[in-house]
Amino acid sequence: MESYATALLYATPFFIGLVLIEILYGRFVKDQKHNLMDTVSSLSSGLTNVVKDSLGLVVILVSYPLLLEYLALIEIRATWLVWVVAFIALDFAGYWNHRLSHHINFFWNQHVIHHSSEEFNLACALRQPISNLLGYYALLLIPAALLGVPDKVIAVLAPIHLFAQFWYHTQHIGKLGVLEYVIVTPSQHRVHHAINTEYIDKNLGQIFCVWDRMFGTFQEELDEVPPQYGVLKPVNTWNPIIINFQHLWRLIKDAWRTKNYWDKVRIWFMPTGWRPPDVIEKYPVTIIENVYGFKKYRPEASTLLKAYSLFQLVATTFLMLFMFYNYQEIGFDGLLLFGAFIFLGIFGYTTLMDGKKYAVWIEVIRGLSGLALIYFTNDWFGINDYFLLGKYIVAIYLLSTVFGGIYFTYFEKSFATPDLAS
Repeated sequence: MESYATALLYATPFFIGLVLIEILYGRFVKDQKHNLMDTVSSLSSGLTNVVKDSLGLVVILVSYPLLLEYLALIEIRATWLVWVVAFIALDFAGYWNHRLSHHINFFWNQHVIHHSSEEFNLACALRQPISNLLGYYALLLIPAALLGVPDKVIAVLAPIHLFAQFWYHTQHIGKLGVLEYVIVTPSQHRVHHAINTEYIDKNLGQIFCVWDRMFGTFQEELDEVPPQYGVLKPVNTWNPIIINFQHLWRLIKDAWRTKNYWDKVRIWFMPTGWRPPDVIEKYPVTIIENVYGFKKYRPEASTLLKAYSLFQLVATTFLMLFMFYNYQEIGFDGLLLFGAFIFLGIFGYTTLMDGKKYAVWIEVIRGLSGLALIYFTNDWFGINDYFLLGKYIVAIYLLSTVFGGIYFTYFEKSFATPDLAS
């Protein structure tokens, strides 16, 4: 986990930098594809994902080394061939994992966060799950295990394979000619994220588009069908933690409410969106029917609240980077506590972005709890060893969350200014 945290220490600023470049490019060409609050929500989702993954918070059903030990039929010795086969095997597994997530109710919960943005840009690429708590992915790598691909090769290539899926989440790149027949392109992935009837559940490939063409899930982007983004059951929140478990909560409620015992069981394994007939009638859920006519989620937000949300995102990012930088010294128990503060912080300020009144209690509790930790330990997870005034800077930040939560809940509505920011 420590090596993964080190990789994230460098990868996070890189990806955020590319998002900023896309934003600046959008302003330059007067074709902005970002909405501030949506982008803050997307980047905040990315933070929750990397913190969760860096802490290894997942139950592994079966590990790849175990499969390799018992299933390997041969051992590939040529170094270059090992890497090629491993990358193709990862992409093949990725396609089927992606397809599983789109077609089975239970597994959609771990993927809905990635589709939840009603925009399509590099920031939405970072909407990655924290709800994937069951580690079953190794089962999809059985072909690699049969060929004897070493587990160390898989471990090196897996993050590279994931990071290579970032670049095509953009509307600023058109079709790429002959490459459209080889790799997944921005045009193809725009189709994948669209909620148009023609595009739903298409283009599930991750690096190579050959799997879609081979298994009948390929769809070209059509000029006469401009993609509309989001999910058919709108999430209606900026809070990435709520989005991660929103679909699961609906499944739990439907399973509880239905009178049919068989439906209580099969709802988890039915196609995505399936609900028991008696529940549909009694507890209807809003579904977008006109993809060109629905109203995007845009709760009222002043320019000051938008600036505050951006400040919270930046501050949280720096806290997370410090956690990665000081990963070994903090220790596992400390990392769990640090991670909890980051999660609580993201839950708090994104709830404030939603305009929810209970956000103030989250912000006050996390602020005062953080201040208490600084008081009793005279430090903030070892920050004094790196910055002379480190604990005081963190304390000022925590105080700002308390005052921010109180101000935006009880005072700003009275002094709200016209919304000038996009």
